[in-house]
Amino acid sequence: MSQIGLRQFLIVAAKVLAVGADPSRPADRMRRRKALLWLCVAVLAPLAAKAQQAMKLRRIGLIHVGLDHVPTSLATLREGLRALGYEEGRNIRLDFRNLADEAAVHAVAQEFVRDRLDLIVVFEDQAMRGVKAANSQIPVVFLHLADPVADGFVTSLALPGGNVTGFITWPVSHSKQIELFSEFMPRPRRLLMLVDPTHPATRRDLPDLRRAGAALQLQLIEREVTTAADIERVFRAADRTTVDGVFVPSNTLRTNFPSLILRLATERRLPLISHRKEWVQQGALFSYATDLAVIGRSAAPYVDKILRGAKPGDLPVEQPTKFELVINLKTAKTLGLTVPQALLVRADALIQ
Repeated sequence: MSQIGLRQFLIVAAKVLAVGADPSRPADRMRRRKALLWLCVAVLAPLAAKAQQAMKLRRIGLIHVGLDHVPTSLATLREGLRALGYEEGRNIRLDFRNLADEAAVHAVAQEFVRDRLDLIVVFEDQAMRGVKAANSQIPVVFLHLADPVADGFVTSLALPGGNVTGFITWPVSHSKQIELFSEFMPRPRRLLMLVDPTHPATRRDLPDLRRAGAALQLQLIEREVTTAADIERVFRAADRTTVDGVFVPSNTLRTNFPSLILRLATERRLPLISHRKEWVQQGALFSYATDLAVIGRSAAPYVDKILRGAKPGDLPVEQPTKFELVINLKTAKTLGLTVPQALLVRADALIQ
């Protein structure tokens, strides 16, 4: 109720209460004052409660796996929340945790459950698995997942169900990325592929990758790795005489060891296929993917809706509709590659 509407209501109510009352009689004056007092309490109390609720400090836990980097979408999520009226320290508190592995995620998720946070945001598959195992009550918004239906996080994209919803980041098939790689390289023959055998999505993707490689007459040199030592061992045996480039389809490896993979690919002078433009900015040859910053900004309205009472399971999982081809021309020159004109024309961004 607006201030004007409330004032009019009280005036009318006072006139009604005054009917039949004799202001010269102390008893009537006292009765009228008490009635007006209770009327004001009845009208103003719900308004005060509503205002207090609007100013309530909402607590959000944010979880990411990958100690050597922070997800690009974190900053844009914060920006999006500020644009919706959330001010950190006044009506929202964001507790961001950058963790080493899924076991650490599980422990932090249990902490968030004990503290009864209002919502949890997770930034990739490992974080989602750890949170899912520890929590079935607190609403969860995920970002950057590969296939939440196949992984059992949601029932369907249109109607997730339960306490989880969010955004898919990787609908571009891996086969599309190695097709692009074949356009960059003059007569590519062998592609080194780092595979985490424990990653469920990678196991699902391997048959499609192998078919694409066969169709392109490209031999995929699959090497199973799970640790930094594994990655270093594989790179020591790889150079331009043995392979034409490197591809990392396993999201666990990309989130756990990005700096290591980028450094070793640069040192061994191997063209690296990337899954996001931030890697290209750091030296990878190219990426074809969605912009992670857009995902973070898009997630803010979902967080807002859930904090206002919407059920996560009723909010459809969203998929990106725009993908960018980003090429690092400096890297191409260093590697002695001439980027075909057709790719230059198609590129959304060229890094000089």
